[in-house]
Amino acid sequence: MSSNNTSANELNKTVKKKKRWFRYLLEILLIVGIVFGIRAWQQKDLVAGEAPSFQSVLLDGKTVNLEDYRGKPFILHFWASWCAFCKVEENSMTKIQKDWPVLSVAYQSGDKEEVLAHMKERKIEAWPTIVDKDNRLGDLFGVKGVPTSYVIDGKGNIRFAEVGLTSGWGLRARMWWANKFKG
Repeated sequence: MSSNNTSANELNKTVKKKKRWFRYLLEILLIVGIVFGIRAWQQKDLVAGEAPSFQSVLLDGKTVNLEDYRGKPFILHFWASWCAFCKVEENSMTKIQKDWPVLSVAYQSGDKEEVLAHMKERKIEAWPTIVDKDNRLGDLFGVKGVPTSYVIDGKGNIRFAEVGLTSGWGLRARMWWANKFKG
């Protein structure tokens, strides 16, 4: 009898372990599904395909437009002075800017003086920056939240768009892809 009880106990333990692992797997899949669902919802209004043509003025007074970046991929990065997540990404964007062109857009962050003061305080003055006080450029690109980053290839096509935190290595990989596979 005791060998039957031992066998039954071992079988019971095995079944419980399988149920536990199955439950863990389901929970992981649920979390991944929720994350991808949120990302899809955040990105639903973003412009895709050919990047909208624009012309604006940088903080230093120079005129800038999409055509200035023809021939090479670049990052169009929307950020805000009031955005905590944007502050987390600042270091990554500063490092990426050393290797790839980055055009930043100060989204609803005040006027030129307020943006300059914020950039000086955060030590990000080297970024070429457009002040988008009234959200015209943000509306043109479908931006509803920040940070939002677009990787635009040398032909002016949007290759990748990200809303929310993204890693520096992830953006570098996207830039490499846009440069390597010109489409």
